[in-house]
Amino acid sequence: MVAPGVVRIIGGQWRGRQIKVLSDPNLRPTPDRVRETLFNWLMGHIVNASCLDLFAGTGVLGFEALSRGAKRVVFVDNFAPGVQALKSIAAQLGAADQCEIVRSDALSWLEKPTHSAFDVIFLDPPYREQTLLQQTIDRLANSPLISAKTLIYIEAPEIISPDKLPSAWQLLKQKTAGEVAYHLVQGG
Repeated sequence: MVAPGVVRIIGGQWRGRQIKVLSDPNLRPTPDRVRETLFNWLMGHIVNASCLDLFAGTGVLGFEALSRGAKRVVFVDNFAPGVQALKSIAAQLGAADQCEIVRSDALSWLEKPTHSAFDVIFLDPPYREQTLLQQTIDRLANSPLISAKTLIYIEAPEIISPDKLPSAWQLLKQKTAGEVAYHLVQGG
């Protein structure tokens, strides 16, 4: 068990490493059990992957991806203290050159894509903003950030029905753990 304000990287080169994250009631790091399942799903897809951690929060999904061999991660978050914390963690891990940390509203950032398609995208918007997830999915539907091979992880307070996803996207897996529903989708 790790202390509040601390998350543990569960696999890869930094396995077992505890990183200090902001203690804020609005930040909800993805639980270890969920991350373990997610990265089992992504096995074979994460090494050398280009990843986007949209709504990065604590950054635990992006840093877990880097620990497991991702080539680079773009972290996007609008919370200034959180962005500073992400920069600090990247420096502590010696991973600053593999990280692009952007302070921006996620929807605004998606309007001006400056990257080619990502291999993996992590979507874990604040649960309290119910419409934000659907707006993000809708904005990504025709975005150059998604290719037919892009894998999209979606975390939400409840299972997402396939009819809420763009028709070209394919729901590959979904599970629940406590109050977390999580999904793996392939773009199209």
